[in-house]
Amino acid sequence: MTVTQITLVQGDITDQQVDVVVNAANSSLLGGGGVDGAIHRRGGPDILADCRRLRASHYGKGLPTGRAVSTTAGRLPARWVVHTVGPVFLTEDRAERAGLLASCYRESLRVAVELGARSVAFPAISAGIYGWPLDDAARIALTTVADEVAGGRAGEVAEVRFVLFGAEVYGVFERVWRALESEV
Repeated sequence: MTVTQITLVQGDITDQQVDVVVNAANSSLLGGGGVDGAIHRRGGPDILADCRRLRASHYGKGLPTGRAVSTTAGRLPARWVVHTVGPVFLTEDRAERAGLLASCYRESLRVAVELGARSVAFPAISAGIYGWPLDDAARIALTTVADEVAGGRAGEVAEVRFVLFGAEVYGVFERVWRALESEV
């Protein structure tokens, strides 16, 4: 059985040499801003071509929030991109939406395991333009992945890497991770 290590790095997710890069996609799967735009730009047209095939087959109405699907990684230094759609933060539906955010991490990890990935790089899903409060987004992300690892659902994945853009995001994730580790 593989021991899965969870790591945090500050950097650009499109530079990560891993098996799977997780994309915080929009439901259209056709690119957008933030992480989604960066992955499509750096990965090139092969990613978009795969996304268009998905839209033409199983996901005609787009990828539902909380679900995940894989494509080629194109020119990224990864083997695959796993696209997941995070929820937009709304205070009135916070509990339901928190479940959808956790599902993004669970489903992305499940797809990565099905692909045979040994390393996975996650961004801070929903913590950008979708407005999720950073502390809460970090807690949901880290707790969900740690629970999946502890429950043996990470398969042969040896490393789950959170790639955090900017010092502020990295600092929040690091503080939340330390707090969670001290609770164990």
